[in-house]
Amino acid sequence: MPGARDLPGRSIIVSSWVGNIVFACTAIPAALGVDSFDGPAIVTALILFFVSLGIWTWAFVVAIARSTQGDDIVVANLFGTIGGAPRAVRWHLFGSLGACLMITIGTASADPFGVLVPMLPLGFVGLWAARHGTFPPRRSPPPSRA
Repeated sequence: MPGARDLPGRSIIVSSWVGNIVFACTAIPAALGVDSFDGPAIVTALILFFVSLGIWTWAFVVAIARSTQGDDIVVANLFGTIGGAPRAVRWHLFGSLGACLMITIGTASADPFGVLVPMLPLGFVGLWAARHGTFPPRRSPPPSRA
């Protein structure tokens, strides 16, 4: 992967792209009519989706822990701006999500469970942000007028 060697969270970035490769290796042949890939494509899509649930949970747990330590983390900056990530990180993570969406669009008619797979690269976006992102400090609430 060009440019990712020195990036923080490299294993998260690589895992996101590897998930796409695994997805494509079963979904594309199934979509091209190779009947022997129908079952593996469904199983692979479901496994990747269930892995994504773990990734999402991990991302939220890490974000909650950082939030309790004073970082102002909200869902929008966790998954949208990904915590002020460097441009190369954003390119890789959102590129992986885009590639997954393209695979999904191209194969959805043959592998309807494949529509669940984009949850995996999106989960990696959140996980990267939760672990490596930079967030502003949480603001103190204004004093009450009691």
